[in-house]
Amino acid sequence: MEGIMSACYHVCPNYSNFQFDTSFMYIIGGLGMLKLYQKRHPDVNPNAYAAYMFFAGVIFMAVIGVVYGTKAFWGVFTVVYILATLFLNMELYYMGRWSFDLKVFKRAYVMLRTDYLQCTDCKPMYTSRFVLLTIGNLVNLALALGGAIYQPQDFASFLLGIVISNLLIYFAFYIVMKIISGERIRFLTCLLILQSAAVWAAALYFFLEANTSWQKMPAESRSQNRPCVLLGFYDTHDIWHFLSAVSLFCSYIVLLVLDDDLDYVRRDQIAVF
Repeated sequence: MEGIMSACYHVCPNYSNFQFDTSFMYIIGGLGMLKLYQKRHPDVNPNAYAAYMFFAGVIFMAVIGVVYGTKAFWGVFTVVYILATLFLNMELYYMGRWSFDLKVFKRAYVMLRTDYLQCTDCKPMYTSRFVLLTIGNLVNLALALGGAIYQPQDFASFLLGIVISNLLIYFAFYIVMKIISGERIRFLTCLLILQSAAVWAAALYFFLEANTSWQKMPAESRSQNRPCVLLGFYDTHDIWHFLSAVSLFCSYIVLLVLDDDLDYVRRDQIAVF
């Protein structure tokens, strides 16, 4: 489906239909985060209906941002983004023991008042997890405030940047917590991670070497055209698509083999984070 919608965008690239290409990228990134979360929380992992309802909400917000990117929208988006980040971090910090219902705001206020504001000599219950999530919170806060201040015209790309950033943050969090928990990463997995990173770097290089731009007038975009670089037929953007497809495949293989060292470990003896 991503290939079909991307083809629809590439027939006539413009600001309105770019969201066809990015919508399924949101789902790909979201499924990657869900897969990582499911590895350690199989009992509290959201079901398919809740997950795809959330993705539908993200895509709906992307459409609103593309069509009605007003100051009012950016204000609402920033508030929703910050609140969603805080609640997801609570879910990760307390390992799925939080219930997200109508009383979640009250519980958050009580926890903040009793555990932090009225505590004179206290430290986080899970120090390493707290430090890593704080770094993630700061990155997301910077993205939220940056979006609210600068209000980029290409909202779809901005939202895609948020999804990719959080996927990378969560992947780094998972790797670090895995090492802290005394688990090891197999050589093949390390090799696949390096291979995936190398192919992604090459793909991004060709992506940034754009020889067209749908954000400019046709004549201005045409002035960026350059000779094809592969077999006299494919340009840099085509190579980006080839390499990004390979890197996506490698990335999901990494997710599948990341915990191969736990194949013979009892489920109740696997660390939860």
